[in-house]
Amino acid sequence: MKYITDTLDFALERRSAVTLGKFDGLHRGHRKLVKRILEIGKDGFETVIFTFDVSPLERLGKGPGGMLLTPSERAQMAKDLGIDCMIACPFNQEVRNMEAELFIKEILAEQLRAAYVVVGPDFRFGYQRRGTPQLLREMGGRLGFQVEVLSKEEQEGCPISSSWVREALQRGDMPLVEKLLGYTYSFRGNVVHGRQLGRRMGFPTINMIPDRQKLLPPFGVYLSRVRIRGRDYNGISNLGSKPTVDGSFVGLETYLYDCQEDLYGADAQVSLLRMMRPEQKFAGVEALREQLAQDIRRGKEFFQ
Repeated sequence: MKYITDTLDFALERRSAVTLGKFDGLHRGHRKLVKRILEIGKDGFETVIFTFDVSPLERLGKGPGGMLLTPSERAQMAKDLGIDCMIACPFNQEVRNMEAELFIKEILAEQLRAAYVVVGPDFRFGYQRRGTPQLLREMGGRLGFQVEVLSKEEQEGCPISSSWVREALQRGDMPLVEKLLGYTYSFRGNVVHGRQLGRRMGFPTINMIPDRQKLLPPFGVYLSRVRIRGRDYNGISNLGSKPTVDGSFVGLETYLYDCQEDLYGADAQVSLLRMMRPEQKFAGVEALREQLAQDIRRGKEFFQ
């Protein structure tokens, strides 16, 4: 997959099927748009996601902060879905002040060579968000591309949105987050050395430091699934600052069932399935050890 970012200087060689939007979580609503351009792409068109390097609202200081997907995660997911090209447009002064009509003519028609454009009903673009699906249709007729406006994907009769995902995530409702996204919420990174307190207590763990751009659910203990070195493990993960023994930084510490390997330095993906309890400070290490043993027993019962 071609990944173009930090520039407006690009041009496609083939005519394309393009979908436009924030795609900040690539949730089920976004995937509905992606699925449609992939279907169109079977006729020989290059499939393109056109988005922004950072949400325009966040760049303007009006967004909620924290990403559902980091830029690298989003690009990898687009590649895995089968997209030919992702363009993460810089939301700079030039783009911010670009009139919608100019964007359609120069970016969509000339640089992207759009044959089909697929958007949602509430898509807005251009200076002061004056661009609408209706404007795309009107200009598409003159510039030689077709426009499809797809209805919102729904969950239990309600439209799926990134804001709904964020609300569920910040409550720690991981089953709902998974339903809205269409995949489990996860953290990727290298396994780093911790203080090895878990090992000394009889519960060896792997440690990761979440990307600072990533939106975090509430600190606490979660049932998790971990993919590492091509294998999947069930686990129990503590997300937080470990106030009983440290409290100096935010980390993700995971006990893996049925794993005795040395995993330091390996790449890992930790998916949070369900919140078991909030993070808490215990009276001492022995009280913490007893709680960890209880958490591990409860987790084992769940996975069995």
